Amino acid sequence: MAPSPPPPVRFGILGAAAIAPRALIRPARAVPDVEVVAVAARDEKRARAFAAAHAVSAVHATYQALIDAPDIDAVYIPLPNALHAEWSVRALRAGKHVLCEKPLASNAAEAEQVAAVAAESGRILMEAVHYRYHPLALLMKEIVASGELGELRSIHASFCVPLFRRDDIRYRYHLAGGATMDLGCYVIHLIRFLSGAEPVVTAARALLVGPDVDRRMEAEFTLPASGTARMLCSLRSHTLLRIGAAVVGERGVLHVRNPFLPHFFHQCRVQTREGVRVEHVSLEPTYNYQLRAFVRAVRGEGPNLTDAADAVATMRVVDAVYERAGLKRRAAA
Repeated sequence: MAPSPPPPVRFGILGAAAIAPRALIRPARAVPDVEVVAVAARDEKRARAFAAAHAVSAVHATYQALIDAPDIDAVYIPLPNALHAEWSVRALRAGKHVLCEKPLASNAAEAEQVAAVAAESGRILMEAVHYRYHPLALLMKEIVASGELGELRSIHASFCVPLFRRDDIRYRYHLAGGATMDLGCYVIHLIRFLSGAEPVVTAARALLVGPDVDRRMEAEFTLPASGTARMLCSLRSHTLLRIGAAVVGERGVLHVRNPFLPHFFHQCRVQTREGVRVEHVSLEPTYNYQLRAFVRAVRGEGPNLTDAADAVATMRVVDAVYERAGLKRRAAA
């Protein structure tokens, strides 16, 4: 008799956030090993409306009630940035696996505390840096690591979108907002991932939307092994979108269009002395790949590529960018 398949991973969602359908509910329909079974929100009426709209069977009156529920295996946390660390810790201590939206915490010290709890709990804590799980990320890394471009000289990466509503929570310091927190963490992660090094900030310049809240950030880095890097992120881009990366080596250049949301469109262009080639990979959503990876990690069948240690390393660079720009680190709510 063939062994029975393992039971699905049952998710609860903390917060009726707009990103949850895109990042979890729709991917769960494509990943049969996952069920979304519960939601909780500060406003129970909003939670019930969310549950009805997305066929979620249970609504809990509080976040704590959801993470204490015995029929939930994992918790997805799309709360404001300033609440990520607190509720990740609570969920881990309740014995739940955690998929937490990026950034994992308000600052590196908080992220280190979450990482310690994750290690003690023995549960999976995955930061939802979803681009990292898409085949395009693997292709970029393979090209850089192959030596085809020669010795690394520089990496330039940008993530700019138009977000003109001044009342958006991403513009609130007490909720750990700012362009570097929302978009720059992706760009910093990509620089770390492709270089295989921890960048050191040498310069940073911010444009503000309010006290200590950046709407745009430019930063320059040195890479310990060799080369330099530069990032640009903006929540108030004058162009519709500016999302890309360029890796310059001594023998060639890799240009990538849209490395962070490749399921909408992307292009990977390699130019060397031998010529130019353009490559494309899957258009399946990054979130599907991330959710499959989460399930494999929970079952001990695959690696957690964006674990707590990875999140801590990114947050150290985020903190350093803010300090170099003359701004305060983000703080917990």
